[in-house]
Amino acid sequence: MTPTPQDATREIRMQVMWNRLISVVEEQALTLLRTAFSTSVREAGDLSAGVFDPQGRMLAQAVTGTPGHVNTMAEAVLHFIAEIGRERMLPGDTYVTNDPWKGTGHLHDITMVSPSFLGDRLVGFFACTAHVVDVGGRGFGADGKSVYEEGIQIPIMKFAESGRVNHDLVQIIRANVREPNQVVGDFYSLAACNDVGHRRLIEMMQEIGLTSLDDLGEFIFTRTRAATLDRIAALPKGAWSNELLTDGYDQPVKLAATVEIADGAVNVDFTGSDPVSRWGINVPIIYTKAYACYALKCVVAPDIPNNWASLDLFTISSPVNILNAERPAPVSVRHVIGHLVPDLVLGALAKALPGKVLAEGSGALWNIHISARPQTGQDGRRAEILMFNSGGMGARPGLDGLSATAFPSGVMTMPIEATEQTGPIVVWRKELRPDSAGDGEYRGGLGQVIEIEAADGHQFEFSAMFDRIGHPPRGRNGGADGKPGSAMLDDGTVMRPKGWQQVPAGRRLVLNLPGGGGYGDPAARSAAARANDRTRGYVTEDGK
Repeated sequence: MTPTPQDATREIRMQVMWNRLISVVEEQALTLLRTAFSTSVREAGDLSAGVFDPQGRMLAQAVTGTPGHVNTMAEAVLHFIAEIGRERMLPGDTYVTNDPWKGTGHLHDITMVSPSFLGDRLVGFFACTAHVVDVGGRGFGADGKSVYEEGIQIPIMKFAESGRVNHDLVQIIRANVREPNQVVGDFYSLAACNDVGHRRLIEMMQEIGLTSLDDLGEFIFTRTRAATLDRIAALPKGAWSNELLTDGYDQPVKLAATVEIADGAVNVDFTGSDPVSRWGINVPIIYTKAYACYALKCVVAPDIPNNWASLDLFTISSPVNILNAERPAPVSVRHVIGHLVPDLVLGALAKALPGKVLAEGSGALWNIHISARPQTGQDGRRAEILMFNSGGMGARPGLDGLSATAFPSGVMTMPIEATEQTGPIVVWRKELRPDSAGDGEYRGGLGQVIEIEAADGHQFEFSAMFDRIGHPPRGRNGGADGKPGSAMLDDGTVMRPKGWQQVPAGRRLVLNLPGGGGYGDPAARSAAARANDRTRGYVTEDGK
């Protein structure tokens, strides 16, 4: 059927409105970046922002943010609608939770949802998430034995009703966290983020003459779904499995996945993964699903918008295990295992699509939470400091891996200057780690070397959240493995990869982050590429 001029006009009009909607959520996210108190949000972009239709289906997400936040947020809004109830929703409301099973997987992430009303009509929702520096309890680490030890739990509730903030909730938060000004400031930043999105959406609707988002939503969802179905139809049909070993807390943990591609759907099943751990490295299924779907989209539909319609075609199943941990399992450091889920899923896809999937990378961020304080008898200040650090990505078919890059999380590098301003520490080194990348026709990305010391008159303890120390990233198609990471003091004392540990005054903590695996036969790497590696210091003579 030949499109009419009216059809073409509608298509153009809808595309313009779609672009406007993207600009609305980008401004929403930038508001959070500009106003956040925590460096993890302000400097690293550990956040998400998005707009949803009245049924709670994600229409659009901001580019700024992480897959773990975006894709869990896409499911979390439905929990908010169910818990609050439409009859209790009012203009000016903002709702909040940090429930790991209904939010983003652990207590340190705050999710806020705000209804958007045009007059007295509910036209959509805005949602955002951000990682705050502290939620009380044991602090950010894997040492808790249940979620009750990991910090304050905020059930889905109203942060503000008709524009009036719940000051009782604010006081409870202040009494339970170590950095009350930062944490409460971030709560207000999240609320402001949604408010800006709402105001921009209403301005857009009034300017264009819309009374609802129904037609625009139908335009977005039908085209996204059709495009994703076309990509799935082009895939081979069948089931492929993969296993991956991680360091775990005090013993290795096995992860297992089977990817099944059928007509019109792709399912990932995590049967065979190890049982729930007694340590805080467990992953609620909402977070496992977020990163499994991200891995699928990276290969199947990387250029198709990430919204309800595209995510709906990817399904996740799992018995209760470390990747589907139920309450009250400890989950504080769920990101370490969760960030390895993409490598697990991509390893299975590599069997279905040989020659199209990158090698394994460092995966988990090498987050470090530092609790600094004055030495006994010394003047100084206490501070909670969070650093995000990244190892190397795996090499890609046709391209070297990216060095010191946060894949799959996508957070940005935190500048040393900003980190040192938050507390009494000195970062003596933060540089690429030579010889850490796996060899291959295409080289893996390099890790980093980071050296940290307490400022004069201070000492610190830290929560280690590291992996790929005992089990380095594997190469693909004949590529060599990346170099494993290590954590030690400058006197050679080996530190554990996870858990709270003390750094004595006068000693420095030295972190060697893992490099990504190589891709393809090392013998096929060109002489020019090897010369370039040596010239840039990526590979030393000893490292060949």
